Amino acid sequence: MIRSMTGFASVSREDAGQQVSVTIKSVNHRFLDVQLKMPGALGALESRLKALVQQRVTRGRVEVVLAWAQAEETLREVVLNEHLLAQVHAVVDRARAQGLVAGALSASDLCRIPHVLEVRTADAPDGVGAGAAALVELVLGEALDALVVMRGTEGRFLSADVDARLGTLLAFVEAVEREAAHGQAALDARLRERLAALPADVQLDPAAVTQEVVRFVARSDIHEEISRMRGHVEHWRQLAAGPEPCGRKLDFLVQEMNREINTIGSKAEGLKATELVVGAKAELERVREQVQNVE
Repeated sequence: MIRSMTGFASVSREDAGQQVSVTIKSVNHRFLDVQLKMPGALGALESRLKALVQQRVTRGRVEVVLAWAQAEETLREVVLNEHLLAQVHAVVDRARAQGLVAGALSASDLCRIPHVLEVRTADAPDGVGAGAAALVELVLGEALDALVVMRGTEGRFLSADVDARLGTLLAFVEAVEREAAHGQAALDARLRERLAALPADVQLDPAAVTQEVVRFVARSDIHEEISRMRGHVEHWRQLAAGPEPCGRKLDFLVQEMNREINTIGSKAEGLKATELVVGAKAELERVREQVQNVE
């Protein structure tokens, strides 16, 4: 299966006072490289979230940006400054002993004394609860689903383009095969003409001469390379139609095709054959560029 390594997805969900947003961007890479950017409170979930990505994606640089927020009202707490209250109480006792004040401190008195009672924001608990963790994993899963769909869509366009280029490449190869056959025939004729033009006093064994001519012409035979090229293209199409990601295997096939074309170029006879080989190599290079983005 041909699936692109390029994709983008963004999903947001809110549930039970929790809001989670996930944005994923992926580009091509030789291996799988997962980068997570998320709040420190979600640090305990990092390994689980990376595992989710690895289950859905096999190659590419995948950048996941995750945001998490709680919509609940801010928690507050009341703090009593006991040390200050003890000092106030001691001063009031001395004043009462001197007859300056009467009665004990009341609750309303405490509320009116500055800094004795303080209302402040409570410290947030570390990490996230099970509900928030489940929501984070759910949203990441939905974002990965969307990413895989996009990469699959891109892959279908990429596959169609590469298949057309493979057709062009095979046309070049078949043209080279025809030209090489003409070149072999012309080479055979030239060699025999030159041998026939040798002086009469030069003694040659006709059987040995014929065998040497055949051997020399056979050096330009490219039928084996042509057959392997067709086999590589057939293998390519089987991989592209299969269920598994095949980017690395296709990259290897491109290398094998390049070797075959280089061998064909070194063996094929005729100027026209050389021109066709150059065209085939240019088309194969375009295929190689496309394969760099296949998962």
